[in-house]
Amino acid sequence: MGTPWALLAGQLCVNASLNWGSVSGQARWDRPPSAHRCGPRSIRGIHRTRTTPPWGPSHEKARLLASGEKVLDILPALRAAPYGDEDIAVVFAHMDFGNRAITDYFQYEDGRTTLACFALARPQNRPLSANTCGDMNDGPVLPVRTCVIHTFKHALGSLGLEGGPVPALASVTFRYFGPDQVSGETWG
Repeated sequence: MGTPWALLAGQLCVNASLNWGSVSGQARWDRPPSAHRCGPRSIRGIHRTRTTPPWGPSHEKARLLASGEKVLDILPALRAAPYGDEDIAVVFAHMDFGNRAITDYFQYEDGRTTLACFALARPQNRPLSANTCGDMNDGPVLPVRTCVIHTFKHALGSLGLEGGPVPALASVTFRYFGPDQVSGETWG
């Protein structure tokens, strides 16, 4: 079984919902053809009172550079990506729940688990901790240019288990980006 992926380039928002209302969600769920222009969608039934993600809608515009089923097929597409000129994201439809390091952390598979890896043209502020459905106070943020984000509907914190970065992902990001990493969370 492959891991469906999509490579996006354009004006991306590192705080947009990965699954719904964002270009990454559109690429993940709709699986449009390459060169498709993706834009934001409204999220019906969700009342947002703020104007910036994760507390409100994102205003993304991107095009789908490439997509595929095999992880290694990303490499040629990445070589042609417009790094530094535009925001880039690789969106994976799911994580490898056949990998014990993933299942040891998450306990079970959830079909909505998405993984996105961002390389941004300019820094964007990412909240270190935010509840998008509760008290929408502005907490601390960190300017990021490289960011790995995953979803999991039933987060470990809500299960009473220890949270923090997924060890399998942390070992990869540590290897390529070094030890000075910050982990945060949003929920809602």
